[in-house]
Amino acid sequence: MTNTACCKVGLLVDEYDLDSGETTDDIDDQLVSRWLGTGRQSSVGYRTLTEWFNKRLLRHAYERAGRTTISARIDGDYEALTADGIEKMEVVDELAADGIDAEAVLDDMISWSTMRNHLKDCLQASKEQQQADTDWERESIEIARERSTQKVKEALKSFKSKGRIEDEQDVEVDVRVQLCCSECPTRVPLDVALNRNYVCPDHKSIAPEDAERSIELAGNGGDSFHWSTSVHHRQEPSFGL
Repeated sequence: MTNTACCKVGLLVDEYDLDSGETTDDIDDQLVSRWLGTGRQSSVGYRTLTEWFNKRLLRHAYERAGRTTISARIDGDYEALTADGIEKMEVVDELAADGIDAEAVLDDMISWSTMRNHLKDCLQASKEQQQADTDWERESIEIARERSTQKVKEALKSFKSKGRIEDEQDVEVDVRVQLCCSECPTRVPLDVALNRNYVCPDHKSIAPEDAERSIELAGNGGDSFHWSTSVHHRQEPSFGL
């Protein structure tokens, strides 16, 4: 397979020289094999492939700088860099001391939708959907999140042109999905609610036949995009996109 200049993925493969090293298979063959689950590979989704690819970028950036590339360190640093808070800033500072521009590497990292387009459009890969084990709900939410992120970026650009925000400020947009309890102020990230199978520990057992749960897309600066859906207890919210 060839990836040269097909899309952002192809450009990054060339820029980071990802086809060299670990195996004789090129990066596209590995992506398709992991996605389809061929050979000894277990089939994985776009999100898992995206994380795997982005960690390869980080690993090669480390190799160029002579930094240790053990898996535990890559995994830990990747988790810190793709989150917010003090840990991210600490890793950014550590990488800067080793001559690595962490923000540049983060800008190079791809999104879930970019991986999907690369597999389907550039590589013309396809696989049968397993109806009992699809992840369409998460994919729908991810699409909504990415659309909201793009809309906020467009609005920020307009604010800058109007002088409402200093143009020199380096502003990032971070849109997250949270579930809100209808009985109290409790709100939790979607992944947390899915993992434990409830939103609020105090009200998880009193939901009526049509208990209302709120879905919120929250952006930086306190702004949010909010809607509600009525769902039966212990069912997941449905999304119409």
